[in-house]
Amino acid sequence: MSPDLHTVEGIARVVGVDGAVAWLEPEQTSSCGSCASAASCGAGDTNPAGGIGTVADRIAARRFALANANGLRVGERVVVGVAERALIRAALTAYGLPLATALTAGGLAESAWGSDLATLAAMAGGLLGGLLLARLVAHRLRARGELAPHFLRRARPGETCGGSAT
Repeated sequence: MSPDLHTVEGIARVVGVDGAVAWLEPEQTSSCGSCASAASCGAGDTNPAGGIGTVADRIAARRFALANANGLRVGERVVVGVAERALIRAALTAYGLPLATALTAGGLAESAWGSDLATLAAMAGGLLGGLLLARLVAHRLRARGELAPHFLRRARPGETCGGSAT
């Protein structure tokens, strides 16, 4: 990946090292769990011991691999980053592409047949086609490594996602 001036950064903790691969888990911020949707994302769960649907299970699902070219050790905190441009592409792929294909198919069906049922069926088909197309585009983005976090630096003691050390 070429250096990008606009990088979204986050802090992750090394939870395992397997040869040339380090396994990391993103750290939750202090505000995580206090928002209105905490119950739906799992941050508000009260059973941290593990199991399906618990905080531990959801954090483990967010675990990701990183090439260990920097000699990372278990327990270290590191700052990782993803290019802002890649996040925008991913969001447009996941949300914009299916929406655009559904609306386009619905508009074409409405202008061709003028029937609500035909428009609804075309929008459903357009949404399905857009989701399949989005899956292909996302696979291409992943294969090119655009969506993978990259090591930026080791986190300073007390550093948070905002970049300040307390």
